[in-house]
Amino acid sequence: MATMGSIDFFAKHPVFTLEEYAGSRREDGSAHPRTVGNLLAAHVKAGRVVRVRRGLYASMPPGTGADAPAVDPYLVAGHLAPDAIVAYHAALQFRGRAYSVWKRFEYTAGVPRRPFAFQGMEFVAVQAPPEVRDRFDLGGGWTLERHVGGEVRVATFERTLVDVMDSPAHGGGWEEIWRSLEMIEFLDLDEVIRLALDRTSSLTAARVGLYLDRHREELMVEERHLAPLRSRRPPRPRYLDRRREPGRLVKEWNLIVPERVLSREWEETL
Repeated sequence: MATMGSIDFFAKHPVFTLEEYAGSRREDGSAHPRTVGNLLAAHVKAGRVVRVRRGLYASMPPGTGADAPAVDPYLVAGHLAPDAIVAYHAALQFRGRAYSVWKRFEYTAGVPRRPFAFQGMEFVAVQAPPEVRDRFDLGGGWTLERHVGGEVRVATFERTLVDVMDSPAHGGGWEEIWRSLEMIEFLDLDEVIRLALDRTSSLTAARVGLYLDRHREELMVEERHLAPLRSRRPPRPRYLDRRREPGRLVKEWNLIVPERVLSREWEETL
């Protein structure tokens, strides 16, 4: 029979780790690893809990049985590492600014982890850049958000802009990135610059500069925002991404940018 302690814990933790559950059992003396494992196994068998992956579990609402709802993917992503931050396209989607809805959820962590699938969703770890991966907050630029009864770290718009410019493949490519970022009404530009200069990549700085430069009016970008990025741009022309897609040289940023990005060709298909 389930103890009230466990039921209370499950009600307050829709997604939880084995360590978190073990910590909740210390008060009644049942925190021995074997005891904790046996308790969880019993709750899984009773349908109160579902195993997401080794060491990670999700609570099921009482009485749902076979009709139990899908486990929230953002809470899953946010618990896949002790320092996990929902990031890249998943952060845009969480905050309602993704142009397309994906079933792939990226998260940043200091240590590399293997991707895995659960309930038709894919979870992809993106190791934090070398410059910030050893910091306790992975460089900042995230907030702790309450979500469907739990809490999850989510990258801010400012960090997400820098992240997708640093690794555009995790933003869905340039059309998805442009369309998604253009749904953001306001950015703390000083924070964007801080985060961009925190990375050592001159290509990332130039990409961020290019985006801000081409959205001066909408985002109220001033020269003081662009100057530090411009000083960090590559010394020689670089392609916008590693596919080396042909394009036009934007001298101010030393970037060879595909014409479809400069002219926003995707708008012509609307």
